[in-house]
Amino acid sequence: MPEVHAILSASSSKRWLNCTPSARLEQNFPNESSVYAEEGTAAHALGEYKLRKYLHERVKRPTSEYEDEEMEANTDIYAEFIISTVERIKETCPHPLVMVEERLDYSYLVPQGFGTGDCVIIADGTLYVMDYKNGKGVFVNCDHNPQMMLYALGAYHAYGYLYSIKKVSMTIIQPRLENISTFECSVEELLDWAETYVRPRAKLAFEGKGEQVPGDWCRFCRARTSCKACADEAMALVKEEFLDLDAGVLEDETEETDATASFDPDTSVPTFKSPALLSKTDIEKMLPTLNRIESWIEAIFAYVSSEAINHGVSWDGYKVVEGRSKRQFLDTKSVVAAAEKAGYTDIYKTELISLTAFEKLMGKKKFQEILGEYVVKPPGKLALVPDSDPREAVDLQTAEDEFAVLD
Repeated sequence: MPEVHAILSASSSKRWLNCTPSARLEQNFPNESSVYAEEGTAAHALGEYKLRKYLHERVKRPTSEYEDEEMEANTDIYAEFIISTVERIKETCPHPLVMVEERLDYSYLVPQGFGTGDCVIIADGTLYVMDYKNGKGVFVNCDHNPQMMLYALGAYHAYGYLYSIKKVSMTIIQPRLENISTFECSVEELLDWAETYVRPRAKLAFEGKGEQVPGDWCRFCRARTSCKACADEAMALVKEEFLDLDAGVLEDETEETDATASFDPDTSVPTFKSPALLSKTDIEKMLPTLNRIESWIEAIFAYVSSEAINHGVSWDGYKVVEGRSKRQFLDTKSVVAAAEKAGYTDIYKTELISLTAFEKLMGKKKFQEILGEYVVKPPGKLALVPDSDPREAVDLQTAEDEFAVLD
């Protein structure tokens, strides 16, 4: 994978397409790696190895300190999805073009634009673009996903003159959130999006021009901790919704007072709007912005903490202190020797290996035969998300019954 990054990268395209000055503003801040990024790089390398091995390429298995059973299982899901796709394609097209970790250049459209496609397949008039996502913090939807569409444009630009491509199929594989989502469009739709939407915005973004626009795309922006537009949005919401409560009016002509106002028994929310209380409608209006502001505030604290701890920057009213720590053994081998010498032998505990380890030990088919009847998948933890989230809404009564059974 290329170690250099495009100013207008495909992975950050949602951000610079919506907030065109952001790409240049980010250049004022170091592009520091994180444990999550390094873990993602390791997972991509392992997934790449599995695909190249399937394609009978000479390849050495990568090693990483981040590799564990979960990463092994997740990259298996990724590789198996692509392998099954290739095998299905081979039923009608014996020799599809399959490319792994392909550099995709879309600089004809976006200045200096390029990216890396995890897997690109061309067969039967269809261009397939597959992308592995290792994260579990943000559900990534493939529907009109600009990163995937830019990758598709790069692939089409490179191979469109060699193959008669009519359709584009883009898939995101995000195993840690059980997310495999696909979006398809015609080549005509893709090219129209490129010319009418991307090209003019990319020009603004490369020149650092346009309007700063806060949104959910700010989450990974390096400039957001110092972004005036983000600060203005947060302060405006606080001023309008929290401080200006005198603007509230009753929505109906009830004679109830603040002290006697009826409450919805299920939500404990007032059933009418009081000048001193936020109504359910008020809260609903704020929710979309509150999540973003919470994330922005967390980023601010992370930034000032890093500056203070790592660079000695002093912030008025704050100081650096040492947090709590837990005791730990300095040398476990010496601990074992000393304990056994003193007559203590019951110093180890054994645990059943994990489900994933069993599956790897036995193989998936044998695992299903021997242990399949003992495997259960409990419902996931409930979470409130925006309607734009592609996951299906939960029937709360049904969910309550399911959790009760597990208890």
